Amino acid sequence: MNRASLESVGRSPPVQPPFENVVFAPVYAQTAFEETVERLGTAVKLGLLAPGARLPPERDLAEQLEISRSTLRLALGTLVESGYLTVRRGRGGGTFVVDPIPRAAPDPRYATPAARRSALDLRVAVEIGAVALAAERAQPAHLRRLSALVEDMDRSREFSSYRVADARFHIVVAEATGVPAVIASMTSVQAAMDAIIAMIAHPQHVLARSNDQHRQLVAALRRGDTARCVRIMRTHLAGTEHIIEALIPANPGGADG
Repeated sequence: MNRASLESVGRSPPVQPPFENVVFAPVYAQTAFEETVERLGTAVKLGLLAPGARLPPERDLAEQLEISRSTLRLALGTLVESGYLTVRRGRGGGTFVVDPIPRAAPDPRYATPAARRSALDLRVAVEIGAVALAAERAQPAHLRRLSALVEDMDRSREFSSYRVADARFHIVVAEATGVPAVIASMTSVQAAMDAIIAMIAHPQHVLARSNDQHRQLVAALRRGDTARCVRIMRTHLAGTEHIIEALIPANPGGADG
């Protein structure tokens, strides 16, 4: 990808390079408009497209997504109307992620226990499979990025910054597999988790415990210890599930159940 298309303007940080392949991979032609909206919207909400980041020029972005420019314009227009992107005219203009990113209302798709259970079960399947492959395939660059993200979470004083690093951590685990479908599945899973986690409080000691498990996982990945990686990840996911069950309101978003 042309790095020049992502150079910053003023307070416009570039897209984080490691995630470009996730965000700007080709979309399926049959659902090009819908998938483009979902892909870019999810990237904004997870922080893969940072607040203030400038998207690549329209022509470049359409080529990378392998969609028509008219479809891209419709998708970008939808995200502008939804408050996730903004367009600036003139020199240094373009399409930018809004800063700050708007806080979403509770997602009705996860308002019931059954819906949350389905999302959490899918997460187990994706995360466990990803970490097993990552234990075999992770390269030094992946391990460095994972360690850096652990440090970012240690330094975070607000949940919003912690969560961005948290989502990136799990996506880097998926990237270490080298399987594009696993990376896409992990991104989708993290989007669902973002919606569910938004319904609960985030005590600092809970975040510290979770990040300690991240740190243990990096150490096990560095040793290539598949069995331990799987055990740590399963414990990590189960802990998150218990916290969600304990802290989620009885009637999130006004839904029954």
